[in-house]
Amino acid sequence: MKDVIVVGGGPSGLMAAASAKMHGADVLLLDKGNKLGRKLAISGGGRCNVTNRAPLEELIRHIPGNGRFMHSPFSVFNNEDIIRFFENLGIDLKEEDNGRMFPVSNKAADVVRAMLNHLQAIGVELQKNTHVNDLLVDRSSQAVSGVKLQDGTEIKARAVIIAAGGKSVPETGSTGDGYPWAEKAGHTITDLFPTEVPITLNDAFIADKTLQGLSLRDVSLSVIDPKKGKALKTHRGDFIFTHFGISGPIALRCSQYVVKAKAKHAVDQIALTADLFPDDQEESLIAKTAEQLKEGEKKAVKNTLSGVLPERLLQLTLERTGIEPGTASLHLSRADVQKWSQLVKRFPLTATGTLSIEKAFVTGGGVSLKEIEPKRMASKFTSGLYFSGEVLDLHGYTGGYNITVAFSTGYTAGKAAAEHIHVLSQ
Repeated sequence: MKDVIVVGGGPSGLMAAASAKMHGADVLLLDKGNKLGRKLAISGGGRCNVTNRAPLEELIRHIPGNGRFMHSPFSVFNNEDIIRFFENLGIDLKEEDNGRMFPVSNKAADVVRAMLNHLQAIGVELQKNTHVNDLLVDRSSQAVSGVKLQDGTEIKARAVIIAAGGKSVPETGSTGDGYPWAEKAGHTITDLFPTEVPITLNDAFIADKTLQGLSLRDVSLSVIDPKKGKALKTHRGDFIFTHFGISGPIALRCSQYVVKAKAKHAVDQIALTADLFPDDQEESLIAKTAEQLKEGEKKAVKNTLSGVLPERLLQLTLERTGIEPGTASLHLSRADVQKWSQLVKRFPLTATGTLSIEKAFVTGGGVSLKEIEPKRMASKFTSGLYFSGEVLDLHGYTGGYNITVAFSTGYTAGKAAAEHIHVLSQ
């Protein structure tokens, strides 16, 4: 009989196991893969963005999937606690742009190694290549009694923490295993969808690869409401044109709003607009462009405006407004300048959806938070059952927010599970 079984060796599960052991429980961590910390090892592009140092309210704002729920777990273990935890393990951290925290070594492997060494040092039992097949629940007491493995073996425990992840990045072991276990314990699984995922487009310049590989820096991207014609969400930053659509930070952040708008309005495509000059109002851009054309009036328009936009995009925008790129600048009318300025302030894109949930960085949806005690990450239905990480209906933007949720909910669940054992032992 174990005190606590943690199912899942990702960021949340590793932290849950550490927390439960640090709070006095006998802990067994089970993972079906042959390596622990696989998702941790690829986070932050292989550098491991361990958390984000933003203030609490900013953290919450960057967790659009039920972020308010995180007030309670953050009161137990927040981003500053995460920083201290890893620094105490000998991992020196550095702060980069937008509050992102990375190891000074820039090696995710160092973080994984430190975490696993810590778990072994404090006495957590680790079992790899161990596939959990079912959750054991005593129906007479509606309490967890352990887990059943794929080979039929039953391992008894007084508490179980499900940290099995979502359905994204399945090569790390996240294949949705935890959802049926949660349902068996009486929980609701909200609709699952891809988030933080590249957006697919059907515009002609995507099909003919005119802009493929072109990166845009510091622009704004808006998802347009199909009914109201207004922006549902706008993000500012960078994105890149791909062979299928767009990717990069702000494309990923806008992706969930594309998915939700398509589902809500039952449409096949969603309009997006890119503001290529977000610091300029339309009238000031018109004036600025007119002045630039006047100064280079004898040059071809494409040469006068060279550097204003990447060459391929400049040519496309000129052609779309009926301006021949080789035309002498002095021949452009104010109406031409106005049309071009309007286009680049609201450059249209047509989203057909996103890549699949398996290609997403994060899974949206999961175990309903209405059925979870936020200060303990405990099931409201089944005694001794806890949840943490991406299996829950919680998701944030890239930039250290999802991993912060994983570590915070994992630590909170581990602590609560150990306290549950202590109460049972009295």
